[in-house]
Amino acid sequence: MKARAKLIEGMAFLGEAGSGHTVVMDGSPEYGGRNIGIRPMELLLVGLAGCTAFDVVNILRKGREDVADCVVEVSATRAGDDPKVFTAIHLDYLVKGKGLSEAKVERAIALSAEKYCSASIMLGKTAEITHAWKTVSEG
Repeated sequence: MKARAKLIEGMAFLGEAGSGHTVVMDGSPEYGGRNIGIRPMELLLVGLAGCTAFDVVNILRKGREDVADCVVEVSATRAGDDPKVFTAIHLDYLVKGKGLSEAKVERAIALSAEKYCSASIMLGKTAEITHAWKTVSEG
């Protein structure tokens, strides 16, 4: 994998992934930014949410669960001093589908957290990561 960040202006950067996709990152005005893009540390949390959501949906669909939607909301706390690493992260999952098995959803989240989600396992080296979930059966 490869990625790069290139200064656009001020404290705004264009991030580019090896796949060619881009994202604008910027700092807050107090650090010279203009608030025109996502903060780099926010991007880490978005990546974590996407990584675990991908795992959970993939695992459930392989288990023949009819998943219609999956939303992962992340809240985090950072250390007060530099480096301001994440010290606590909480993930809230909302999984919707037809006749979903609570046990399978719980197992999919556990497998993501313990085995498959590289982002979660990496961030877990500095932060205590907790999970909660809710399922909504449709139809």
